[in-house]
Amino acid sequence: MPAIETTPALMQQTLASLEARLSVVRRRLGRPLTFAEKLLLGHLDDPEGQPLEAGKSYLELRPDRVVMQDATAQMALLQFISSGRDETAVPTTVHCDHLIQAHRGAAADMEQAQVSNREVYDFLRSASARYGIGFWGPGAGIIHQVVLEKYAFPGCMMIGTDSHTPNAGGLGMFACGVGGADAVDVMAGFPWEVLYPELVGVRLVGQLGGWASPKDVILKVCEILTVKGGTNRVVEYFGPGVATLSCTGKGTITNMGAELGATTSLFPYDARMALYLKATGREQLADLANQHAELLRADPEVEADPERFFDRVVELDLGALAPHITGPHTPDRARTVSQLPAERRAEGWPPALSSCLIGSCTNSSYEDLSRAAEVAQQALAHGAVAKTKLWCTPGSDQIHRTIKRDGQLDALAAIGAVVLANACGPCIGQWKRDDSKAGEANAILTSFNRNFPKRNDGNPETLAFIGSPEICVAYALAGTLDFDPLQDEIETPDGARFQLKAPGPAPDVPERGFVTSAEGYIAPPAQRENVVVEIAPDSERLAFLEPFAAWDGKDFEALPLLLKAAGKCTTDHISMAGPWLRYRGHLDRISDNMFGGARNAFTGDAGTGQNLLSGETGVAFSAIARDYKARGLRWVVVGDDNYGEGSSREHAAMEPRHLGVAAVLARSFARIHETNLKKQGVLPLCFVDPADYEKVQERDRVSITELAAGALQPGRNVGITLHHEGGEQESFDAQHTLNADQIVWFRAGSALNVLKDGEGH
Repeated sequence: MPAIETTPALMQQTLASLEARLSVVRRRLGRPLTFAEKLLLGHLDDPEGQPLEAGKSYLELRPDRVVMQDATAQMALLQFISSGRDETAVPTTVHCDHLIQAHRGAAADMEQAQVSNREVYDFLRSASARYGIGFWGPGAGIIHQVVLEKYAFPGCMMIGTDSHTPNAGGLGMFACGVGGADAVDVMAGFPWEVLYPELVGVRLVGQLGGWASPKDVILKVCEILTVKGGTNRVVEYFGPGVATLSCTGKGTITNMGAELGATTSLFPYDARMALYLKATGREQLADLANQHAELLRADPEVEADPERFFDRVVELDLGALAPHITGPHTPDRARTVSQLPAERRAEGWPPALSSCLIGSCTNSSYEDLSRAAEVAQQALAHGAVAKTKLWCTPGSDQIHRTIKRDGQLDALAAIGAVVLANACGPCIGQWKRDDSKAGEANAILTSFNRNFPKRNDGNPETLAFIGSPEICVAYALAGTLDFDPLQDEIETPDGARFQLKAPGPAPDVPERGFVTSAEGYIAPPAQRENVVVEIAPDSERLAFLEPFAAWDGKDFEALPLLLKAAGKCTTDHISMAGPWLRYRGHLDRISDNMFGGARNAFTGDAGTGQNLLSGETGVAFSAIARDYKARGLRWVVVGDDNYGEGSSREHAAMEPRHLGVAAVLARSFARIHETNLKKQGVLPLCFVDPADYEKVQERDRVSITELAAGALQPGRNVGITLHHEGGEQESFDAQHTLNADQIVWFRAGSALNVLKDGEGH
């Protein structure tokens, strides 16, 4: 087995640094600390001088590790190459999990991926070798599962170019999803900058029972807090119920904290984490954690009086929690399984399930798949099989090999499951469906984390619902949404009927241990100087980056409005995944998908608008933007609430920047996307009065003033003037959250331009 970088030394260094920095922080604050505060403030670049005001101060932090998945790593590595650095400043890995299309099954899909993605894999492998980065090839597993198995440890701070990086919070980490430019900063040796988040405490009491699972905990929290409830907040779980959850169950909960918009979510260190560390061959890390246990959980005063330390406290009784299903189209529309049939009929949703899918980075642990397999075994005992297509995605090669040895895979396959590659697949749109056409209404149920329209299969009419793996298997056996596993029966092929029993508790880890695997891992070579980064000059998928032009120092005058987006405008709407993942390393080519899913507030159509210069309507937004750019014009986008919700993909900021956007004016922003816009030299502005959104008309030109001559300053509003077609004008203020460093990025044209010039932060 290839040698993987060991982490005891890194963990010792991290814990020693935490203790030293926290001694300064404690003196300054003079109060007890939550666990999130210990990890956050214990990674400060300057604990003595850093302003510490939650919700206002920008913190400069020193993460211990960077991780990247293949779709986002392409652009991140291209930016890192442009920075001129010779090697990464912190341990970094690349994981090839996003580009494998799910279609026929693991073997066939892997074979096809190796052929169709060869040049991307060659680029990622060669760039990793050149710059000292660990490389996990296709089939090794989903980034977050591999990180949990191989790299995660309590007390660590990690940033990753995927929004579900907080999965590692289940192992006591401060793990945060970021854009590639943030990752490049840290890889280049500079601090990571983030707004000092507020804190939400979720107190867990009781113990899960019956069909309820860790997935139901986060589905309920999503219902309570909504998709905006975690914005610029950290969610910290505490209370007596925490000890009743497995390490991987905790990971499920923190993984889906991304659906709250949270900076991250995390659990304190406990015995269940120690058990997982030992089972994955990291006994030394468990010993270190046990020696520093007080450092790896909140101070006792926090649990005794949580309202004193958290901006909001939510209490959840695990023993009273019922199994939930959430969706469609948003992860915070939750209800119990018993409530679903009536709501389905009232809404007129299709009753039949066209597919059920289990696995993904959120729910592919040994515990998850054991509970799902127990449901399958019950069905087999009665001669029943799935009444709809059932797909299973193991989270890693290690999980795949272990559940094959222990029989869970056979049980799932016996009821009809198609086993897919150890990759993201349908969860992120890499799903080639032969049973459904675009525009055809159908319903699916998944154990994934995200369910926006078009997310899984590119079809806006697919209604995606989310539940636990065991619930998904139960519904696959029933074949319909009009089913309540708590009381309804399933009919077998011979007409008999039976009721499923709730699966019993599954082991956290295998009794016989995991089948240890490092398949697909390539360590960087000792001699890297002569390694050539592989990009073909005529490639349609990869291209070296050209720097964005610096700001000309003038106010933006009468810029055309490209788009006024109505309702949800997620990063999926701005830069779709699916087939477009093919072009993640070629900025110009992928920019043809820009705003392909954004709904035009004036027409209701998605992806098209009016060219204000030609008057032509129904034109793709990307084509209009290219026309404006060819004429030397920049343009403006107007967005609704929580603009840029969802994935961390910085393409949703880079594509508009490449095609000429000057500013995005929205009612509010999702955290990661707002940062990505800043990094690329785009002004993210918010209406001071959200009602001013209604004043924007289809043929408006937009002026943004009070920028020139040094007028753009932290905390100072800018002026907006709408020039309506008939000559009428309306003016109002917009606000921003740019600090002094971020204004430098804007003036330079991007944060990367500043980094290349050696100015740093």
